[in-house]
Amino acid sequence: MSKVIAIFGAGSGLGTALARRFGNQGFRVALVARRVDRLQSIVDELAAEKIEAEAFPVDLFDPANATTTVDAIKNRFGRIDVVSYQPLPGGTAFVPATELSSEQLSRYVNLLLLSPVAIANAVLPEMIERGDGGFIVTGGFTAAEPQPYISGIGPAMAGIRNFIYSLHGEVADSGVYAGVATLSALIKDSESYASMTPEMLAEITGGSTGLNILDPDELAQTYWNLYTDRNQLEYRFPAPVAK
Repeated sequence: MSKVIAIFGAGSGLGTALARRFGNQGFRVALVARRVDRLQSIVDELAAEKIEAEAFPVDLFDPANATTTVDAIKNRFGRIDVVSYQPLPGGTAFVPATELSSEQLSRYVNLLLLSPVAIANAVLPEMIERGDGGFIVTGGFTAAEPQPYISGIGPAMAGIRNFIYSLHGEVADSGVYAGVATLSALIKDSESYASMTPEMLAEITGGSTGLNILDPDELAQTYWNLYTDRNQLEYRFPAPVAK
């Protein structure tokens, strides 16, 4: 039975690139996100490339949905070998810590910490039993480098980064890889990228401190390398400056 990658937060940028990269290695693909139309368009695109994929529309703000989605994927494909967790709701903005409410934070904690932990609880026992598997989470730079006035999603992402750091050392000897990608960049072809005018892109990427733009295919190759090489707990882009 061929392997399966479950991509949580699948979109037109990194999600599609990951589906194609792993699919070209024989993986079947489970695509998880909220919008049915977007997921189905990716399924159709992959089918034209002879990659087997199926859409699983779900709201990951409810951690209970994460567990039921794992069950649905297993019912369809029989297994899950790799998880990539990378959802980020559109329109998400940084919030100063002085203005961050517990209600706002609880939603981010559900999406970015509790749901991936629930997924890990559901998939790790079988991965460990098989002696093979991968669990990769994508986060933003504020999880690793908190700064004034740009809180909000950072505390939740810092929580899952902490979890992955612990998990990595606990499952590596069983043949399972756990890792995190911490990015400070805009991913080309993503919904966020597509929503910006040329003027907006020039503004946010200009200057020495401007935001980088990542090619999704190159990033997907990096994730493939993380999963296959298994010698790097965290991938940082851009790489942190040595102090």
